[in-house]
Amino acid sequence: MTMYFPLVVHGAMLIEPTESESKQTLDRFCEVMEELAIDAKAGNTERFTAAPMKAPRRRLDETRAARSPILKWERPAETLKAAE
Repeated sequence: MTMYFPLVVHGAMLIEPTESESKQTLDRFCEVMEELAIDAKAGNTERFTAAPMKAPRRRLDETRAARSPILKWERPAETLKAAE
């Protein structure tokens, strides 16, 4: 997902695949989106409340991010030790 536009259409999102995506990948993406729409209409909320499940990062804590923004990136401590 590139951007979230709640002010335009509630729950809408803009998806822009890169030019390097294959037709197979785009077709599979469309199939998954259709499956998600069917599950959403059927009321299968468990599939959505736990997402993302297989991504390397979990759902962002937007409240904490807004209250305690990190405005400057600093190298993690374990990376500093490895570089020495």
